[in-house]
Amino acid sequence: QVQLVESGGGSVQAGGSLRLSCKASGYINYSYSLGWFRQAPGNEREGVAVIAHGSDTTAYADSGKGLFTIYQDNAKNTLYLQMNNLKPEDTAMYYCVAGSGTWYDPLSPGKYDYWGQGTQVTVSS
Repeated sequence: QVQLVESGGGSVQAGGSLRLSCKASGYINYSYSLGWFRQAPGNEREGVAVIAHGSDTTAYADSGKGLFTIYQDNAKNTLYLQMNNLKPEDTAMYYCVAGSGTWYDPLSPGKYDYWGQGTQVTVSS
């Protein structure tokens, strides 16, 4: 089984940056997709960025393109999300995810079998 533990959230001013980390345990198959989703109170879950574990192929939501970067450090079994130029609308609980589905519509929450507990990101104006 896979366990995912997020860290790195916090409170920042608009325009600031954060790097979220996700420590994975258990075996992550190279066919898995890994990623970050977020959910603000009253809103639906939305995909932020995903990466194919075996190939480093990535996909980003339009809101994060050019501002967010997803990457992985296999030696540390850790997934990262670098977030730059944060805006108040980025405020949400951010979840690390992993799933065994195919690389189709990778930003769909239903594709992912494993979810971390979340780390809160709050961006103030």
